[in-house]
Amino acid sequence: MNKDSKIYIAGHRGLVGSAILENLKQKGYHNIITRTHSELNLSDQNETKAFFEKETPEYIFLAAAKVGGIVANNVYRADFIYENLMIQNNVIHQSYLSEVKKLLFLGSTCIYPKNCPQPMKEDYLLTDTLEYTNEPYAIAKIAGIKMCESYNLQYETNFISVMPTNLYGPNDNFDLEKSHVLPALIRKIHLANLLKNNEISAILSDTGFNTLEEANIYLSSFGVSNKSVEIWGTGNPKREFLWSEDMADACVFIMENRDFEDTYVNNQKEIRNTHINIGTGKDVSIKELAFIIKEIVGFEGDLVFNADKPDGTMRKLTDVSKLNSLGWKHRIELKEGIQKLYNWYLNSKK
Repeated sequence: MNKDSKIYIAGHRGLVGSAILENLKQKGYHNIITRTHSELNLSDQNETKAFFEKETPEYIFLAAAKVGGIVANNVYRADFIYENLMIQNNVIHQSYLSEVKKLLFLGSTCIYPKNCPQPMKEDYLLTDTLEYTNEPYAIAKIAGIKMCESYNLQYETNFISVMPTNLYGPNDNFDLEKSHVLPALIRKIHLANLLKNNEISAILSDTGFNTLEEANIYLSSFGVSNKSVEIWGTGNPKREFLWSEDMADACVFIMENRDFEDTYVNNQKEIRNTHINIGTGKDVSIKELAFIIKEIVGFEGDLVFNADKPDGTMRKLTDVSKLNSLGWKHRIELKEGIQKLYNWYLNSKK
């Protein structure tokens, strides 16, 4: 990519897309195209076709997707598979028709089997049954990987797929009902600390309630009080976390320096599993994570692990040897990243 290359970021308002946009700007790229969902519905074939014909982008970061937590994935199964397939199909096919120079497709490590060996290597794709709750979403992402591979093999396009681990960072979702574990723990422990310190105005400002009584009723439903924070499960499951700005840097690095032919061994008869895991290759237990956050926030109350609640998958760790061999490694370690995110959250409340 050149600094004046025409680059389209699909999904520029999301956690990864916004980080990619900022990374490109910092590196001097200035010919960047963005569209909100209201401006361009990528699941609409005609709208997507008209956009490509008008804008003719040279490089594409495909970070747009319908995403959600466990409940949403399980309840709205048809929506998740339909919308994600439509977005991918339209963007990837139009990229081929428009002779886009390179496309980066972003997926998720939920593509791997429920009982996948650890750490998860790219070659473990499609070797066993998927996790049931997010199976439709995972199948859509697997289809995206195979679509990129197939277009490359048939049409000699240059489409690369990357599968990030759990991400966290600026513009994260802190909604206590819908957010992922790391931002949820930051907010819960932060609010418990405010309660403990009797910072009433800050509590009301954060929660949006008019009285402390209302706020307390709401927070208690999430196990948050001035004395303790309840956390679902035993705390024993392990998870891997990658700073979103590191993820963006990896994406831009791959777009700048690597091609599809770099993602597989040239003497293979069958070219498959060309996707690239993006992560740190390190994990931490939920209990360790919670105590790190407790220390950073400065909360002196108790963390209560409710073993009657489900733990979920015990471990999900990516093997990042392929990524490292391509020349990229993460920079931000977990404790530093949590401090940065907590600072970002505090600043967002000012």
